[in-house]
Amino acid sequence: MDDKPQETGGGDETRRQDEIRGRVGRGRRMRFGSAAAGCAVLGGVLVLLPWGHRADGPPEPAPGARAQAVVAGARAQAAVAGGVPASLPDLEVLVEERERHLKEHPKDAESWAVLGAARLEQGRRLADPARYSRAEQALRTSLKVRPRGNAEALRGLAALANARRDHPAALEWGERALKLEPKRWTTYPPLVEAYAGLGDGEAAGKMLDRLKALRSDPAVMARAAAVYRDKGRQEDAAAQLADAAAAAGEPAERASYLEQAGQLAWERGDREDALRHFQEAVRIDPDQRAAQVGQGRALVALGRTTEALSAYRAALARQPLPEYALELGELYESLGLRQAARVHYDLLRSLVREAAAHGVGGDLVLGRFEADHGDPRAAVRRLRTEWERQPSTAVADALGWALHRSGRSEEALEFAVRATEETHGGGVRSALHAFHRGMIELELGRGGSPLLVGVPPVRAEPGTRGRSRELGGGPARRHLREALRINPYFSPLRVPQAKAALERLGEPPVGDGPPDWS
Repeated sequence: MDDKPQETGGGDETRRQDEIRGRVGRGRRMRFGSAAAGCAVLGGVLVLLPWGHRADGPPEPAPGARAQAVVAGARAQAAVAGGVPASLPDLEVLVEERERHLKEHPKDAESWAVLGAARLEQGRRLADPARYSRAEQALRTSLKVRPRGNAEALRGLAALANARRDHPAALEWGERALKLEPKRWTTYPPLVEAYAGLGDGEAAGKMLDRLKALRSDPAVMARAAAVYRDKGRQEDAAAQLADAAAAAGEPAERASYLEQAGQLAWERGDREDALRHFQEAVRIDPDQRAAQVGQGRALVALGRTTEALSAYRAALARQPLPEYALELGELYESLGLRQAARVHYDLLRSLVREAAAHGVGGDLVLGRFEADHGDPRAAVRRLRTEWERQPSTAVADALGWALHRSGRSEEALEFAVRATEETHGGGVRSALHAFHRGMIELELGRGGSPLLVGVPPVRAEPGTRGRSRELGGGPARRHLREALRINPYFSPLRVPQAKAALERLGEPPVGDGPPDWS
């Protein structure tokens, strides 16, 4: 029997979410108690005293602590230069060191670029959009100090634009860097990500090929895995991530690849394998919050609801992403805890607003939320603008679903097809995308013949629309079954809906078009 929590009137939950909001509002300060923090390193290489430190301050740390700080800063700098994850304590050391150095050497363009990259990585790992603004300031200062030939700053700005979900800008910055350094491998990962975000899988694949010709290491393997996943090549993606995790040099890097491997396992419905990957990632790097959320998903699928809620709460408290708030809100809603769900939906809106103030695009997640839990017509307006800017598979799926939810299922079907058919760019195997398409087809009363783009739906006689949906559901049945076959646990809210729709459709009647082989 599941350990479903009881609704408590929202008091404890509200207090806890107030704490989360307070943590967000205070800028998500991170405190590290390691001996490396706040120490000084001689020689001008790594100087960790905060700006304005006075001579009568704390005593200088021991030489051993200074040596550890040197190692931590060098480790973080190597990671950000190579575009791989670094641990949060190491990043803190690097940021403090570069800030101290730049106070004495403000014309050091390379150090400004390093500082920008480190702040960007902090922003990602802490879900702190204010750090993105500070990263941009450092990177633009680097360009101001050295306006010509500064490929490092251009690459940083491309990576920053990707993190803000502004893929057109990322492409522009990345192409400028490419003109300067076409043989440097670090030029290509931001371009691969930008093209993928723009829905141009062919261009992303070509950039990946150029990257692989220059470099073969765990970071490149992980980038290849993301491209393969988007093309529906799940086994190839999993193999690349397994190799990347095995060859990763630092714990934070290995944990990141394990988290991505866990996500692949989750997408194919292997909840036990996904949980193993996520747990190992968190064990190696306790700050790996994406893996902690992954644990929550897998634990829900295994019926371990109380543990799942704890995992979600811990991740959201330390990496407050709107996507996490949406997932947790929907989990609460599936449990009948509507007040707790509303708290998290309100938090989602607040987080999107805060991120937007620092240039982070939230139209996709907010559109998805509005389509299901708010104003579907507002979702359509928001997502149509997003589609015009960056027409990716994820946006096609979200826009199609928003159109359906606003009563425009005919128009919605075009986007649902784009999100699910490989010939239209929807190569990724997504249970949610298949579910959305199946429900749209169910609403349209599609007949038993395979769906053809541009073929009008079967029209019901007046007063028989519901019966037409039930008797003529070949494509709907096929895609709803596909959703559950890809991942039988893909959503605590949507899985019951898919099963109910299939039960209503029943088996295909004799003579209802070609056999449904799915």
